Amino acid sequence: MKPGPSGRVHVVGLPFWKRRWARLFLQGADLRFVDSLKRLRGMPNLTVAVWGMDFPGDAFPEGTRVLRLEDGFLRSKGLGAAFVPPVSWIVDSRGIHFDASKPSDLEEILAGGKFDEDTLRRAANLRGALVASGLTKYNVGTSRWQRPAGAIRVILVPGQVESDAAIIHGCLGIKTNLELLQTVRRENPEARVLYKPHPDVAEGFRSKGLGEGEVRLWCDEVLLDIQMGELFKQVDEVHTLTSLAGFEALLRDKRVVTYGIPFYAGWGLTTDIIAIPRRTRRLSVDELVAGALIAYPVYQSLETGRLCEPETTLRELQNWDSLSQRFGHSIFERILGGLKHLIGSVRAARN
Repeated sequence: MKPGPSGRVHVVGLPFWKRRWARLFLQGADLRFVDSLKRLRGMPNLTVAVWGMDFPGDAFPEGTRVLRLEDGFLRSKGLGAAFVPPVSWIVDSRGIHFDASKPSDLEEILAGGKFDEDTLRRAANLRGALVASGLTKYNVGTSRWQRPAGAIRVILVPGQVESDAAIIHGCLGIKTNLELLQTVRRENPEARVLYKPHPDVAEGFRSKGLGEGEVRLWCDEVLLDIQMGELFKQVDEVHTLTSLAGFEALLRDKRVVTYGIPFYAGWGLTTDIIAIPRRTRRLSVDELVAGALIAYPVYQSLETGRLCEPETTLRELQNWDSLSQRFGHSIFERILGGLKHLIGSVRAARN
């Protein structure tokens, strides 16, 4: 189990609804919440935690240790945009996994970590249980998609939120869902191409991408309320910019083509349109799992409120409905999430 930071940590600019989560994932640290970096001027030898790429590296006083926070790769049953609480966070002291400009803690683990037989066996078991359960990051969707009879090659293109840092900091060429779809269609004219908008966009929580109203011209189907875990069983390949769906497809032995620089590209497991020269190590899928799901994230148990192992999180995700009602949501989060979901549904219907 990855230990959390210790000592005093100033958490800067974190929205108030995430502060409860910070106390869980950074337990053991003396947390001080501040709204602005101005409050820290003149304070030496700081440890500061911020969400994602909210502040550039040069925004902090010299000598500051910066921890960047982000949702983990197994998050919840429901969307963070709807205030559903997470079961894992990333706490990265070098960068963050979606910023391709420099190595993150995860890249250092994957590039130089020693994975012994016990760790690889554990990773294989975790991967097997995860695939068998059908769980993914958000675990949303109620419908299933049936592969048409006679479809020889089916490609899934997962949409992303184009304003997200994962696109801004992880893509050097193509940066929009429409451009990606157009490229996939041109390069694979004989394939059946499926486009699945990001769930935050489909639910109306986030804005559609540039020209996304034209995606139906470049694919065979647009899939909305589909369970991703079930969909993976029906497709042959995943083509993506940097979506976590590419990682989830690798766990299921699917071919993955990347057009950006996600954390799972460059290790010999994917077909990469953009070369990543600094990633020279060749990894197995279980080594990737050992780094990305065991060594890198911090997990907390809904049931106990304590830090836990990913196997516990997997079990709790399988029992999410009962556990989240008892331990997960505060009443305030449920009300806020319900209101936001209602507003998002109205927006999505208008679009």
